[in-house]
Amino acid sequence: MAKIDAAKIWSLNYRLSMSVITSVSAEISALGLEVKELFLLAEVDVHPHPAELAETLSMPKATVTVYVKRLEAAGFLRREIDPADLRRHRLLVTPAGRKVMNQGLSLLADAFGARLGRLSATKQAELKAILEQLS
Repeated sequence: MAKIDAAKIWSLNYRLSMSVITSVSAEISALGLEVKELFLLAEVDVHPHPAELAETLSMPKATVTVYVKRLEAAGFLRREIDPADLRRHRLLVTPAGRKVMNQGLSLLADAFGARLGRLSATKQAELKAILEQLS
């Protein structure tokens, strides 16, 4: 049995992810978002504090701050004092932010779905199970 090349598998996964993102980046930009801002918006409901977002998205806190300020200026996010801890802010996705977030995620899902369509339903289920196991 041949040795599995983990680096090659990682590289293929990375290339697939970047291919999907690149294929829709212009359409996401047309929504008024950078791709990383879309990923940030998509995590706000679960991780409403900037420090949590930075950790979850593996981004420097300063980068998250820049994105938050841009998303806030665009009307896609708003900050409010966290009622559970008055020393910190929590983020909320605005209705406009939710609309562009859903549109952007739909673009990514459609692009990835087109690639998944190259696999049979059985292979898609196997891939899902494998990814869940690795996650």
